[in-house]
Amino acid sequence: MVGIHTAARARRRSALTVAGLCAAAALLALAGCSKGTAAANGSHGFPEAKQDASSTITVWVDADRQAAAKAFQKANPDTKIQVVSYDGSANGSNSFRTKMQLFDRAGSGWPDVVFSTQNNDAAWASQKSNGKQAFAAVLDKGLVPGDTLAKFTEGSLNPCKVDGQLYCLRNDLAQTVLWYNKKLMDQFGYALPTTWEDYQALGEKVAKEHPGYIIGAAGDSFTPEIYMWAGKCQANGVTGPKAVTVKTDTTECKRVASMLDTLRADKTVPVVSVFTPEFVKKYTGKVLMMPGPSWYAGAIFNNPQSLKVPAGQLGVAAPLPWKGDDKAATGNVGGGTWFVSSHSKNLAAAEKFVQFVTTADDYQVNVAPGYPAYGPAADKWIAKQESSKYFATTLQPVVTAASQVWDGWGYGVFSQEAIWAKTMTTGITGGKSLVDLLPDWQTAIQNQAKVNGYSVN
Repeated sequence: MVGIHTAARARRRSALTVAGLCAAAALLALAGCSKGTAAANGSHGFPEAKQDASSTITVWVDADRQAAAKAFQKANPDTKIQVVSYDGSANGSNSFRTKMQLFDRAGSGWPDVVFSTQNNDAAWASQKSNGKQAFAAVLDKGLVPGDTLAKFTEGSLNPCKVDGQLYCLRNDLAQTVLWYNKKLMDQFGYALPTTWEDYQALGEKVAKEHPGYIIGAAGDSFTPEIYMWAGKCQANGVTGPKAVTVKTDTTECKRVASMLDTLRADKTVPVVSVFTPEFVKKYTGKVLMMPGPSWYAGAIFNNPQSLKVPAGQLGVAAPLPWKGDDKAATGNVGGGTWFVSSHSKNLAAAEKFVQFVTTADDYQVNVAPGYPAYGPAADKWIAKQESSKYFATTLQPVVTAASQVWDGWGYGVFSQEAIWAKTMTTGITGGKSLVDLLPDWQTAIQNQAKVNGYSVN
């Protein structure tokens, strides 16, 4: 790991009449009627534009995915592509959606392929907007081969599925694991925790025996994706394109909140962002353990600008279960998605591109900084990282965690990170406990979901 997720308006009566006549004509095997049904679903399950296999495809990527486009161009010099750089909707900018809405109004201009850093874009890209067809093409009705889709890591394509259909391909995963400093653990004589209860107990012990050392951090907006998601807190149960269940008063939510309250009071899980100078200055050499996404390895630990943990010290353990749970679950913090436009006039080339950048060794193994969603590439990528000899342990726990992301945490249009930052982080820094703030969190989620047109249970 060297570097680093509406209903359509009714057609006019005349259009319905034409469609009905065409349907009747089809039954009679009459020729020529298909030309009048351009809006009907094509062979891949969505309305298709007239195809031109010689046309150039336009591909939108963020800065980090420029390398993916270059790898494709090198491997496929005969495929004409135009690469456009944009922010990838990073940090919740929502630029992907906003720009596609502009093209919808103009009736043209859509790119053929788009990369997004977000995992929740399928929630809107799969739906019609203001009477216009959905931006995202359906991928699992013949556009992308079924045997290719079957090789993606179990559960990795869940963010791309809406109402049982697939609308994007996952680029990389950001499953959370337990990072730890093996040298310090051995030096202090501590055993790795095997449950979250053990984790809390160890944190309390560290506070007494080695004050100043920490076992995690809870100051980033993605804190709920590390702890609440892994704890199976039912705060984000997206059950449909416009339906969500929010229950933060459950045992699962309360036990996580209570644990964090205890460890925050002990100062072993401080409410500080891992990306701040304050964190680096105060905790370099002091991080005993850190639950976090797979990309923490490069972004936080093996980074000269951050904690710069020396080679041979960083270990990784599989996600922790709570006592009584059948098996461990984990959360996810990031990753990215590739979309093919339903408006593309060269679907064959667009599909070729997204299949290459998500599965080909030339990019996913040799160049990509994150853990590939595509299983065969992920295996090779892990082997490459282990060959660096940086890690103190095997990286198998990262592989294990990839298929343990809890499916009860959904991918709605609204941002859970923004809600947490505004409601929970602000409340905690104001002196309130997480347990006491759970009702406020629920209300904030419900309100934001309703603003986005969700029915809330």
